[in-house]
Amino acid sequence: MKRRLVALSAIVAAFALAFSLAGCRKLAARDNLNKGVNAFKNAKYTEAVNSFTEAVKLDPDYPTARLYLATAYMSQYIPGASSDENTGYWKNALDNFKQVLEKNPKDTTALESIASLYIQSSQGLNDAKEKNARLDEAKIWYQKLAEVEPTNKTAYYSQGFIVWGKWYPALMEARAKLGMKPEDPGPLKDKKVRGELKAQYSDMIQDGINNLNKALEIDKEYDDAMAYLNLLYRERADLADSPEEYKKDTEVADTWVQKALETKKVKAERAQKSTGGIVQESNAPKDAK
Repeated sequence: MKRRLVALSAIVAAFALAFSLAGCRKLAARDNLNKGVNAFKNAKYTEAVNSFTEAVKLDPDYPTARLYLATAYMSQYIPGASSDENTGYWKNALDNFKQVLEKNPKDTTALESIASLYIQSSQGLNDAKEKNARLDEAKIWYQKLAEVEPTNKTAYYSQGFIVWGKWYPALMEARAKLGMKPEDPGPLKDKKVRGELKAQYSDMIQDGINNLNKALEIDKEYDDAMAYLNLLYRERADLADSPEEYKKDTEVADTWVQKALETKKVKAERAQKSTGGIVQESNAPKDAK
C-alpha cells in the first residue's frame, strides 16, 4: 500500500513539475512578446523578429506571437526589390501567416496580410504572366477574407483593383500596337483586337465592377472604389462595337468621377469641422493601390 502511495505521489509531483515548467515557458513567451512589441513600435524589426521567434519557440501555440512574427517580417519586405534577403522576408511572412491560419482559418489579419503580400510581390515584375499569377493568388485570398468577413469593404475593393491591375496593361499594350496614345479617344480601332480582348477580359471587368459596387454597399463614401469604377467603365468603353455603347460607358465613368470628387469634398469638410478647422496629419497607413 505504501509503495502505491509513494508511486502515486511521484506521479503527482512529476505532473506538478511539468505544469510548473509549462507555466514558466508561457510566462517567458509573453515576456519575449512584450519585448518584441516594444521593438516593433520603434521600427527595430530585426530585434522584434528575434523576440517573437523566441516567444514562438517557448510557446508554439501562442497565436499572437506568431502573428506578430509574420507582421515583423512583412514590415521589412520591400515590394519590387529582388535581393535574396528581401525574398526571405516575403517567404517568412507568408509562411508564418499561413501557420496562424492552420490554428485559426478565420483569422482576418492573416488572410488580408497574405492577400496584400501577393499584391505587393507583383510590383516590379516584368513578366506579365508571373505578375498576373501573383494577382490571381491575391484575389483568391481576398475572396476567402470576404467569405469570413462579408462586411470587409477592403476585400471587395481589392478584388476590383486586381481586375484593373490585370486589364489596364493589356489595354495599353493593345493601344500601343494599334498606334493609339493613352489619351486618344476609343474604342479600339481594330475589330479583331476588340473581339479578342472582349473574350478574355469582359467577364473579368464585370466581376471587378460588381466587387467595387459591393464595397460601396458597405461604405457609401468609399471614394477609392468610386475612382476604380470610373477606370473600369472608362477603359471598358474601348471594347465597344458602337459609338452608342462607347458613349454609355464613358458617361457612367464621368458620373463616378463626379461622385468621387463630391465625396472627397464632403469628407474633407467634415474632417475640418471635427478638428475645429485645424488640418491634422495622420501616420495611419493608406490603402494599397
